[in-house]
Amino acid sequence: MDKPVRLRFAPSPTGPLHIGGIRTALYNYLFTRKHQGQFILRVEDTDQGRYVPGAEEYIINSLKWVGLIPDEGPGFGGEFGPYRQSERKAIYSKYAQQLVEKGEAYYAFDSAEELNALRDSNGGNQKYDYNTRHQMKNSVTLGMEVAKKKMDEGDPYVIRLKVPEAQEVVIEDVIRGRVSFHTSDLDDKVLIKSDGMPTYHMANVIDDYLMKISHVIRGEEWLSSTAHHVLLYKAFGWKNDMPAFAHLPLILKPTGNGKLSKRDGAQFGFPVFPISWIVSDGVEFSGFREYGFEPDALLNFLALLGWNNGTEQELFTIDELIQNFSLEKIVKSGARFDFEKGKWFNQQYLHKIPETEMVLRIRRDFHELNIDLKDDDCHMIYELYKDRVVFSKDYCDFGKVYFEEITHYDKEFVEKKWKPEHLPAYQSIQEIISGIQDWHAAEIETRLKEFVKTGAIKPGELFPALRVAMSGIPTGPDVFKMIQFTGKEKFVKRMEQFIQYLKR
Repeated sequence: MDKPVRLRFAPSPTGPLHIGGIRTALYNYLFTRKHQGQFILRVEDTDQGRYVPGAEEYIINSLKWVGLIPDEGPGFGGEFGPYRQSERKAIYSKYAQQLVEKGEAYYAFDSAEELNALRDSNGGNQKYDYNTRHQMKNSVTLGMEVAKKKMDEGDPYVIRLKVPEAQEVVIEDVIRGRVSFHTSDLDDKVLIKSDGMPTYHMANVIDDYLMKISHVIRGEEWLSSTAHHVLLYKAFGWKNDMPAFAHLPLILKPTGNGKLSKRDGAQFGFPVFPISWIVSDGVEFSGFREYGFEPDALLNFLALLGWNNGTEQELFTIDELIQNFSLEKIVKSGARFDFEKGKWFNQQYLHKIPETEMVLRIRRDFHELNIDLKDDDCHMIYELYKDRVVFSKDYCDFGKVYFEEITHYDKEFVEKKWKPEHLPAYQSIQEIISGIQDWHAAEIETRLKEFVKTGAIKPGELFPALRVAMSGIPTGPDVFKMIQFTGKEKFVKRMEQFIQYLKR
């Protein structure tokens, strides 16, 4: 690298952070860590009309949860602040005046009605550009002396970029290669709004320059805006300080049809936010954290939505992601969001967590249900379900049945599998279990398999039924270990309850 590596993640606090934003932050983070650079959080809050209270705090809490801790930013310090654009208003005004003085920008006094009339002409698709600026009310047509007089009299105005005529704007994108735009397709973007606040384009370029940003890694949707950004760098005379651009592929809906949006969570039944978000009417949208995802598993999953290191490897530690990451291995095409694959990643990460830590989590989750478990119970639940859980909370969801009353049985199993002639076998099982002195899964297995050999009932009919009697459902872990953990007295009682249910 010719200059220090400095990358920024620059979300707008207009609502909760989409999971695609976490992927963007992750790629920025991985690149900076690989090249011993700085990862910067910058809050782009110039659109005060869309500002949502609490959104900035939400963004920071989301980054902290997944472990993408900025080196600089609001609350993190740094030498290039302020890191909120709303606190940098005077900076943008100064640079906008420079552009006007250089003839690269101009004042515009057009009313909303006049702008609407322009837009509606030419089939409703007319731009404010080098062809039409001469028809409008601005310092190009009025002259600077008249423009200054109108400003002194308090007339509202904006500052627009003076896009040059008949030029090709070329971008060498790290991911997409050579991308070009023609200025005939570009409008004279507003740089400073009538309230004195900068637009995204103006603030973005000035901040990237002043904060010495070396690379801009952001979503594909910003690619078309980059043409105006390149023109701004040239207008300021900063062409040699322009960062390298890399525009990421979209994250697509599970169907592969269209970009995954914030609204898709309700439709597809999975979270699209990193942590939960409560909207103004009190409705809560659950996040990946509340769903039960491990932060590192989520990062691993997101890293592979658009990037791979050219091998079949899927599981990466964060250090391995840093070591292997490169912009050149990011694909151009969109990546389909497969939530089931995300759950698989989480399951693999649960397997890596030491039993001692999982036992602590199991105890904590049961305590929240006012069930205080002994160490042996926690370890037994861990052993029973460690190969079945997808989320940490599943241990409690599966295991609480041993400590609560069974309120219903699997209806489909009962309707398909129950036969009245099974009743004597069920009653015999109660007697066999009651007579076992060495209460251990191995002994329970021996006695029950001996009984099955008598032909009173088939194994495929008995053992699922025993699971239903103990837990309400016919599937689960080793049935003999389940019986051991249930305990002799409780097992006999549950068998009796199940039998009475079947007799109804």
